[in-house]
Amino acid sequence: MSRQKQKRILITGAAGFLGSHLCDRFITEGFFVIGMDNLITGDLRHIEHLFKLPNFEFYQHDVSKFVHVPGKLDYILHFASPASPIDYLRIPIQTLKVGSLGTHNLLGLAKTKGARILVASTSEVYGDPLVSPQSEEYWGNVNPVGPRGVYDEAKRFQEAMTMAYHNFHGLETRIVRIFNTYGPRMRLNDGRALPTFIAQALRGEELTVFGDGSQTRSFCYVSDQVEGIFRLLLSDYTLPMNIGNPDELTIRQIAEEIITLTGNKSGIRYESLPVDDPKQRRPDISKARQILGWQPTISREEGLERTISYFKQLSSDTLKKGDFTYYNQQ
Repeated sequence: MSRQKQKRILITGAAGFLGSHLCDRFITEGFFVIGMDNLITGDLRHIEHLFKLPNFEFYQHDVSKFVHVPGKLDYILHFASPASPIDYLRIPIQTLKVGSLGTHNLLGLAKTKGARILVASTSEVYGDPLVSPQSEEYWGNVNPVGPRGVYDEAKRFQEAMTMAYHNFHGLETRIVRIFNTYGPRMRLNDGRALPTFIAQALRGEELTVFGDGSQTRSFCYVSDQVEGIFRLLLSDYTLPMNIGNPDELTIRQIAEEIITLTGNKSGIRYESLPVDDPKQRRPDISKARQILGWQPTISREEGLERTISYFKQLSSDTLKKGDFTYYNQQ
């Protein structure tokens, strides 16, 4: 494919968990991929296998500052943001800035380049939901001044600004609301339940469950998530869309499944529930099914086995590093 015909895509947050998998997917699809990340939570090891390729470039840059990319751009994926409790509690101002200033900069870049932009929102826009499952029409139950507010409100503002650019400037925009996603390249100490449970189990420790473990989550394997995002980008749908796995289970159940799969003998330790921890997370994916023809295909057992296998490949020193007690059962 000639360089003139080859589609060019900018992926921010490229060295992160989801961003790096998206880089892989678009490289496979024949795109010229420009990765961008300030590495505040990303890891270059996630994308170092791409550096040797002629259709990949990387820029270390903070999108909260002015963003310039030479040449044409056909698409932008905005995935730059701290996404785990341990991160957005540690760097709350940066979290708010990347959702506001960063989104503004990238929407402006998309307008200048005539590019279509997809922004990564989150199920956290629903807060601690009063309805289940959560459909895109639900407006949410969010505490703007609670500890999670810096992330929740950054994403809600991001959606509002994206729709404003779409409605006022006619910009081609897409919004994906991502529910809990897991798989290889998750950070061991990012504060989320699944990697924490797996790391604790492999170290032979008790698994830390907050509350009585009855709060629910719905876990989507990363390749399914990437497929949904890919289809949404190339679709004609401009309103927010849920992409996640509607298979709901309790935090206690997922801990017990990991104990079984790893052969851990230490059991579960219960601690008090954090502030504003959502009681339920289950996406209504009717729109994704009808409009994109998408639904998850990887079973939880298969996805967990793949993820545990990835964690087992890490060195014992890596597995031991960090405090794996997570802040919220996200």
